[in-house]
Amino acid sequence: MAAESVEKWILTVTAQTPTNIAVIKYWGKRDEDLILPINDSISVTLDPDHLCTTTCVAVSPAFSHDRMWLNGKEVSLSGGRFQNCLRELRSRASDFEDEKKGIKITKKDWEKLNVHIVSYNNFPTAAGLASSAAGLACLVFSLAKLMNVKEDHSKLSAIARQGSGSACRSLYGGFVKWIMGKEENGSDSIAVQLADEKHWDDLVIIIAVVSSRQKETSSTSGMRDTVETSALIKHRAQEVVPKRIVEMEEAIQKRDFPSFARLACSDSNQFHAVCLDTLPPIFYMNDTSHKIISCVEKWNRHEGSPQVAYTFDAGPNAVLISHNRKAATLLLQRLLYYFPPQSDTDLDSYVIGDKTILKDAGIHELKDIEALAPPPETKENTSTQRHKGDVSYFICTRPGRGPIVLTDESRSLINPETGFPK
Repeated sequence: MAAESVEKWILTVTAQTPTNIAVIKYWGKRDEDLILPINDSISVTLDPDHLCTTTCVAVSPAFSHDRMWLNGKEVSLSGGRFQNCLRELRSRASDFEDEKKGIKITKKDWEKLNVHIVSYNNFPTAAGLASSAAGLACLVFSLAKLMNVKEDHSKLSAIARQGSGSACRSLYGGFVKWIMGKEENGSDSIAVQLADEKHWDDLVIIIAVVSSRQKETSSTSGMRDTVETSALIKHRAQEVVPKRIVEMEEAIQKRDFPSFARLACSDSNQFHAVCLDTLPPIFYMNDTSHKIISCVEKWNRHEGSPQVAYTFDAGPNAVLISHNRKAATLLLQRLLYYFPPQSDTDLDSYVIGDKTILKDAGIHELKDIEALAPPPETKENTSTQRHKGDVSYFICTRPGRGPIVLTDESRSLINPETGFPK
């Protein structure tokens, strides 16, 4: 390692990693420790400008033990999942030298050096928006860069998978498939990119954040209960998902939105049916989730072809994928009609992300939402009740790129002098 005189050095790397939303769901493991799934899954990576984790990692001979801070609070790294990722990365680390700073680290040194990890999500943690996917993917990606790990993204995805299953899909942008694999050691359970984010850039995504509270049943315990008690899960994993994976890959390659929407909605509904088939039953969606599904289904039927696909992960938040910008504008008008904000809400914080869609929808201030007419698919004799305050806020986004290193030092989350959070 470096000479005594420079034993106070601190080396840092900052990275940004997107979250992803599965359109063919992962639910259930065949191996709890290695996090090996019972079926393949496919996801869309979301634009990191709107939903991402930023992680800064630092190494120094001055650090006494590995430490991590998430969203401003120190969290324990003693859990098996973190330890698995750290062990795998340290075993793959390479020699590193920075002549300018006089730092030299050998492969063997990495086993003895401790790291500080500071991570920040720009969206709610543990509310069903795949924050653990972005978080663990960013941890693995940034540490791999810091430790000079030479593995490609596919190999890194197998490490990220051991931290959080869906994290393996956040190592790529665009459309990603997590191959379940057959090997007992999990070496072939990896993520691969099906198409990049530019392949189908007409798609626009609106997320209705129904609740940003932490969910009652974690995905980990929910999955375990489903595999142990649901009769439907075996049929889903063995018969239904393999066919849907083939059809979904084809729909993505051909940019066939009607097929994409049919598959995404069906798979989301089946995933939640399997949760209900679990003992005790798991309720991730709530009344507001069901009202959003009803709004989309009515509109799609009225138009005669799908304008929007919906998908819900393990939480009540709706991810709504529109086939183009015009459909997204009409969708936002409908969502704001049915789910207006509380009167004391600031419009700027009610619709976040790509705000240009708000302008396309003719919404410049709160009174424009109050003035919205009922959608044409609403029959005159049916109730057009508005549900003020049922949605916390909306995020407008799109398919996005994979992880990147942030070279601008001002975006680092670690003080370069102390090695602690800024």
